[in-house]
Amino acid sequence: MSKSVERNQPLAVCDPVWERVRGEAEEMTAGEPILASFLYSTILNHREFNDAVAYHLAQKLGNAEVHPMQLRELFDEALRAAPEIGEAYRADIVAYYERDPACHSYIQPLLYFKGFHSLQAYRVAHWLWGQGRKAMALYIQNRISDLFSVDIHPAARIGRGVFIDHATGIVIGETAVVEDDVSMLHGVTLGGTGKEQGDRHPKVRRGVLISVGSKVLGNIEIGEYSRIGAGSVVLHNVPAHCTAVGVPAKIVGCAGCDKPAHAMDQMIKEEGEGI
Repeated sequence: MSKSVERNQPLAVCDPVWERVRGEAEEMTAGEPILASFLYSTILNHREFNDAVAYHLAQKLGNAEVHPMQLRELFDEALRAAPEIGEAYRADIVAYYERDPACHSYIQPLLYFKGFHSLQAYRVAHWLWGQGRKAMALYIQNRISDLFSVDIHPAARIGRGVFIDHATGIVIGETAVVEDDVSMLHGVTLGGTGKEQGDRHPKVRRGVLISVGSKVLGNIEIGEYSRIGAGSVVLHNVPAHCTAVGVPAKIVGCAGCDKPAHAMDQMIKEEGEGI
């Protein structure tokens, strides 16, 4: 891969995330030549960050029945019609870099993290659902579930700057809401409590941390900047800035800091130590 070829792919104007990703791809190519073709096709052959994400997701989600090129065109259509999808892509990748201690570059979530892949593919499925193209939205949901073990209903509403760590076993139901800057770990369920119809899933407000294996069930509200302890089963509202722990979950104190989703501190102090 010559530098002259790279120069034929100009950077998008004023996009520091894309500049960072491309720079990391060039460094990785120099350090690991075996990956050069993969990095070129996935990143360096594209003019914009949105293009790279769309290409990579289409390659993963495509199969013999629905070719990757068809999915790529579908993703491009969604990104043109709804620029906020691309804005969410960028906010999410920054969240991964800032909150995951195992993430040492912007390129890692884009290439390798299935939580990031699931979330960005969901965003296109959600747009399709809003356009009335429910069959296609459900097809993408199914492919996400098959490939990544993540089941997000396309009607669910998820904000930006969301971090889903590891992601295996994540379930987010049809009427769930996840606001901006939320962090959750693997094994989290935002589900219903039975066969009820209508608005039946949790509303997770801004800045919440939901720890590994937690189950939040029913049309309840998890207040902003609150924290759910690992393995908890939450059946009732959680006030803002609080920590809920246990089966069933109970309020045990404050959230420990102003922004628990950013701090990612899942330790709950013993009784008598303070919160």
